[in-house]
Amino acid sequence: MSSSQGRLPLIFEDFFPVMVEKLGADGFMKELSNGFGLLVDRDKGVITFESLKRNLALLGLQGMNDEEVRSMLREGDLDGDGALDENEFCVLMLRLSPQLMKDSRELLKEMAMGGSASA
Repeated sequence: MSSSQGRLPLIFEDFFPVMVEKLGADGFMKELSNGFGLLVDRDKGVITFESLKRNLALLGLQGMNDEEVRSMLREGDLDGDGALDENEFCVLMLRLSPQLMKDSRELLKEMAMGGSASA
């Protein structure tokens, strides 16, 4: 993602595969749920523009402008309601990880089996 103001592109360092390896699928999904909990609007139960904007520093993204924040929400908003529920947030996080997308079948299989073997 890059800004029209000429800023450098935001760089996402993909730690998710290592997290899955260390935590297993169930542990990783619990961590994603914890991340959702940090960003959620407590009154609405979803991540809104305002709650995401307010918590950008937690993600190391405090330099994002409003349009970049809206773009992030649009990227993950699968039902078009302008906010991210927990499932949409988890899907977005998985989509941001090229390696996890590549290994998604194994991850889903592990989650279905309820095990914690390495992905």
